[in-house]
Amino acid sequence: MPNILVVDDERNIRKVLSNYLHKEGFGVETARNYEEAAHKVSEAGIDLVLSDMRLPGQSGLDLLRWIKRTQPSLPVLVITAYGSIDNAVEVMKSGASSYLTKPVDLDEMLALIRHTLLKEQAIKTSQAEDETTERFGIIGSSPPINEVISTVQIVSASRANILITGESGTGKELVAHAVHCTSTRRDFPFIAINCAAIPADLIENELFGHERGTFTGAVARAAGKVEMAERGTLFLDEIGEMPVTMQIKLLRFLQERVFYRIGGQEQLASDCRIIAATNRDLEKEVENGSFREDLFYRLNVIQIRLPTLRDRREDIPLLAHHFLGKYARENKKFIRGIDSLAIEALMRYEWPGNIRELQNIIERGVVLSRLDMIVLEDLPKKLQNSMLEAEGKAQPPADQDFLEIDGMPLAKIERIAILKALNSENWNQTRAAKILGITRRQLRTKMEKYQLL
Repeated sequence: MPNILVVDDERNIRKVLSNYLHKEGFGVETARNYEEAAHKVSEAGIDLVLSDMRLPGQSGLDLLRWIKRTQPSLPVLVITAYGSIDNAVEVMKSGASSYLTKPVDLDEMLALIRHTLLKEQAIKTSQAEDETTERFGIIGSSPPINEVISTVQIVSASRANILITGESGTGKELVAHAVHCTSTRRDFPFIAINCAAIPADLIENELFGHERGTFTGAVARAAGKVEMAERGTLFLDEIGEMPVTMQIKLLRFLQERVFYRIGGQEQLASDCRIIAATNRDLEKEVENGSFREDLFYRLNVIQIRLPTLRDRREDIPLLAHHFLGKYARENKKFIRGIDSLAIEALMRYEWPGNIRELQNIIERGVVLSRLDMIVLEDLPKKLQNSMLEAEGKAQPPADQDFLEIDGMPLAKIERIAILKALNSENWNQTRAAKILGITRRQLRTKMEKYQLL
């Protein structure tokens, strides 16, 4: 959870603000003056400072200026007297994220705190993404993905047809779009069609269009995707699902670059580049007669084979943090990272659904997380189990109230016990501490140790 420092010389105000923020799920530290606040900022891992302008000795403005010199990325909200426009202007010029006027409206304060934290997270995520190896929208730095990116750069300048192969969820359309965006066709349309999603009797119409009156409901001429992709790129996803009768017509277009709309007499031409993709082994499909050999060779001028996620495991943390930033922004949640155990579980899992599965799991984790970190318990059971199995331990059935701890590091055992107690008491720290037989202060110390605060 985000940790907020409340700075005010009045004890009652500190208590009211602290209690309110605690109830809203924030960690709270307090300080009476400049010196205490500076110490807390330096030592306590603060995510946002909420400070009164008037403090004994050095003022809230002095504190703001010191923070901006020493920790310029730390957001500061300043509380100033009602109607003090000069003060408000001065604090904003000095780097405050915003200000509140007295008497403080608690709901307004909460909304402003959440907005400020989300804004800071978005800035940090954007900066982090700029520093990662994101190229043409493709994220990764592993040798297999570097080879893909190198191939994209080489082939984008050519006119050759491309066949992208790989398991479902490996990012075939993303790579097709990368080829398009790095080519001379980038200013013209990128048109995608999923051959598996269109009924066999409609796919010709989808590709080549029709003339008015050709069939019931054809009240006007309609252009097909081939025509729409003129001078751009036509991406044929799941090409292995295309019916054989339609394969013949596609082959004719690839050979002659001309076509007819359904019901039309006019021969039309289209200068579009074809990029096809499949998760099937088309060579085997050719052998068993379900895919035309001549079409396969027309499409397979250049082949880009995408690695599975399990073959590029070093990219998993990069991808996971990319999706974390995306879904945290979409769900307006302050989540600053993924803890080490959760990352370990992501790294150990086999990923049959590849990047698409990782994306869905991170989105789920963001939605379910109660903390400012995604932890192991936010991940699906299958990922938790995969880590335990890799360590030679099977997770006990859900109805058994015990842990298999043989050989497990003591730190892991303690962390799991703390999480179990917190979850059982809906994250009420006082009651969880009682279950564990320790004080609330001891529990908070351990929660900080295991990144649960």
